[in-house]
This record gives sequence, C-alpha cells and structure tokens, in this order.
Amino acid sequence: MNQPISSRTSRLSGFYQKSVAERTAFLAQWADLTPDQIAALHCGLSITQADKMIENVVGCYGLPLGIGANFVINGREMLIPMVVEEPSVVAAVSFAAKLARSGGGFRTGSTRSIMIAQVQILGAPDIEQAGAHILAAKPELLAAANTSPTIAAHGGGPVDIEVHVLPVTRTAPMLIVHLLFDVLDAMGANAVNTAAEAIAPHLERLSGGRVLLRILSNLTDQRRAWAEVTIPAREFSSIEAAGEEVIADIAHANAFAVADPYRATTHNKGILNGIDAVALATGNDWRAIEAGAHAYAARDGQYRALTEWKVIADKALTADKTEDDQPARATALYGRLELPLAVGIVGGATRTHPTAQVALKILGVQSARELSEIMAAVGLAQNLAAIRALATEGIQRGHMALHARQVATAAGAQGGDVDRIAAQLVSEGQIRVERARELLEKK
Repeated sequence: MNQPISSRTSRLSGFYQKSVAERTAFLAQWADLTPDQIAALHCGLSITQADKMIENVVGCYGLPLGIGANFVINGREMLIPMVVEEPSVVAAVSFAAKLARSGGGFRTGSTRSIMIAQVQILGAPDIEQAGAHILAAKPELLAAANTSPTIAAHGGGPVDIEVHVLPVTRTAPMLIVHLLFDVLDAMGANAVNTAAEAIAPHLERLSGGRVLLRILSNLTDQRRAWAEVTIPAREFSSIEAAGEEVIADIAHANAFAVADPYRATTHNKGILNGIDAVALATGNDWRAIEAGAHAYAARDGQYRALTEWKVIADKALTADKTEDDQPARATALYGRLELPLAVGIVGGATRTHPTAQVALKILGVQSARELSEIMAAVGLAQNLAAIRALATEGIQRGHMALHARQVATAAGAQGGDVDRIAAQLVSEGQIRVERARELLEKK
C-alpha cells in the first residue's frame, strides 16, 4: 500500500542516480500502483489500443516519461509525471520546485471550466436587430444547447449566450454568437461542438441569416488557471553572486520578455516545455493548450511573456524593529503565471490510454481544475529554472551536460558506457558524436 499522505515527501534527493527499477518501485508505493499499472508505465500503448484511437495506425511512437520531483502545491507533496524528449526539462523543473519549497511551495487557483463555442452567421438582413433577437431568446437557446446528459447530471452545461458583431471582414459583415458551456471535468471539445450544432437552426431562424462555422474556440480565456510562488533571495546565493543580485537579474530578464516579442516567444516556449509534458503524460490536447496560451499572450495587441517576476520585501525575514533601528529589508522573488488551460480528466485519451490513466493516479487529482492548476505550477517552475540559468551561468552548461548522454547513445554507447562517455565529453567540452565514437573505439 502507498504511504500515508501526511508522511510522504516529494523531495527526492539523488532520484536521478537510482535505477529505473528502483524509481518504479518508489512510484508504485507512492501511488499504490497495481502490476498492470506498472506495466502500463513501462510498455505504454499497445498496437491494438492505438488502432482504436486514430486512423491508419501502423505503429506506436515512444517518448520518455519522467517524474518532476520536489513539488509542494497548495501545501500538498506532489510528484509530476512528464512526457518529453528534450534533455534538462525534468531536471530543471525539479530544481526549481526545490527552490520553491523554501517559500512554502506553489499556490494556485482557477476559474470555472467554461468553454466557448462560436457560431458564425452570414447574411443577416439587420445584424444589430438579429443580435437583439438572439439575446432575447437566450432561455430557448440555452435549453437547446443542453445536449450532454452526463455533464448536466453533474451540474454543468450551457450557462450564457453572447453576441459579437464583426462589421468589417475581408469578405462580409458577420454576426458571431458565443455559447458559454461549463464542461466540468472534461476538456469539452465534443460537448461544446455538439451544443453549437444544436443551436444553429434556432440562430438561423432568429437572425434571418445563414450559419456557417460552428465550433469551439481554443482561446479559453474564461477557463484559466494560475500559480504563484515567493522564494527568499538567500536561496539564489552562490559563490559567484549574492541572491539579491540574482533575483534582480531575473526580474530584468522577465521585463525583457514582457517588452519584446522575440524574447517572449522563447520565454513562453520554456513555460510550455513543462505544461505540454504534463498534458502529454495525462492524455490531454497539448496543441490546444499551446494555441490558447500564445493567443492569450497577445491579448493586448502585442505578444508578451505570460509570467510576472518581481523583487519584493520578504516579510517573513524582515525583523520587527523600531523605525530608527530598522535593518535593511530582506528581499524575495515573487512569480506568477496565469493562462488559459482547457484540460480534462474524463473522456478522450485520458480514458483510453493506459499510461495516461496511471499518470492521473500518480497526480491524485480529483478534478480538471486541479489538474490545470498543477500544470500552471509546473509551467511557472519550468520558467523559473530557465530564467535563473539565463541570468546566471547561461542555459547551455546544464543543458549540454544532459545532452551529452543522447550524443553518447547516438554514437552507439550502451549500458555503463553511456554515462562514462557523456562525462568525458562534458569534461572536454566536446559534445559531438564524432568524439563519442572515438572514445568508444578506445575502450
């Protein structure tokens, strides 16, 4: 059986040094995994299962599944399953989560799981009047849109109708109707698309126009999650620099990404390194998440960083003194990430993919909102790791050290030779396949 929650810790010192078997055994105890669930971690998706998920199946494509360690989210110790091929992502996020522990970990929140379906109306004789008729018929439209008995039985369903006029487009004026739908623990694409189809005939009658597109929007700005963290400056101190200097430079680096879209694009890609990895592990639509995040980053007309990092007074470390005897205030780094996150824990690949089911069990989430909040915390941690590295030693040192193992493997190294050759490549500063082959030949 798994350990009592009160005695568990996600602080896994030296976890990367253990064998796969040892890591799996720990995880099995942590999440109380059955033999079949352990097998799903190791074997993934069968060809028979894959054939039922998409068309024209000819095989399965594997990616590594790792564990992001050291997370505390809303006071809860958590291990984070992550599927990603890029070296350093899991190590970096685990390091950032360790830093965050010193400030109590990550605090998160989210909105309701409101998805938006859009219905495009063309040729309405009077767009303004058509919009008024549609809003007046809101009760009728919401009743027609209540097409999911399962969601309705759990308290979800259509909640509102909005009308948006596009008086000038490249082709013709358009009336766009937004159907707002609470999908609860589903990602919700199928539910809202079905509801949009259901109200289309009613909208044609009310508007006198013709319905063309009826489909969800992946800019789910009414379905957002956020995470924040506060880390004392002392946690960033090193031989090379004081912690106060490091967090000031992190704030400068974030300001660069807020002001400049070229930097913001790479900055936000780093956030999504973590979020996408959790989405893949749990069977969620990472492409929809990416689209919504990037659109949200440009919501004011310029593409910007999704995060906020700033230096604040560390109230926990600032002593209560008289005004005349007040010492210099201790400082801390405050970070926040908020973005649209439409994810589900029921339906789709979360139901059919055995490894996704195991990943959700490891997380222990009870709702889609909780999963979205965890993903926001992971995205914030991933960004912290990258921006701290950039503001100190640079991104390449740690990244290339981990990349050396891939280079050694590509050169033909196996077993213990992989780490031996990777270490030699790093010490020489020559992380190249040709050099790895030379080292193999000298063995």
